[in-house]
Amino acid sequence: QVQLVQSGGGLVQPGGSLRLSCAASGFFFGNAAMSWYRQIRGKERELVATIANDGGTTNYADSVKGRFTISRDNGENTAYLQMNSLKSEDTADYYCRAYLPTIRREYWGQGTLVTVSS
Repeated sequence: QVQLVQSGGGLVQPGGSLRLSCAASGFFFGNAAMSWYRQIRGKERELVATIANDGGTTNYADSVKGRFTISRDNGENTAYLQMNSLKSEDTADYYCRAYLPTIRREYWGQGTLVTVSS
């Protein structure tokens, strides 16, 4: 049974930091490209960051470059999103996604709300 279990969201003040985690099970994590998306209510889900299966390549949306860092620990089957210098416009539901290119399947986490507000 494939699962992506997210944790780490919550309320933070502008300028603060949060780290999101995405713990995977039920598939070989080392084969999956991992991504973080976010969705503001009433808007489409947008890609925030991606990391290759070996962690060697990362990409970021322009809106988060220099503030967010995606990483992974293949030994722990977990992906992370470190978010620094948070802004009110970062408020959204955040989702992790695993993509397995060998079988062309994707899996999603349950989502976690990040609220940036004073």
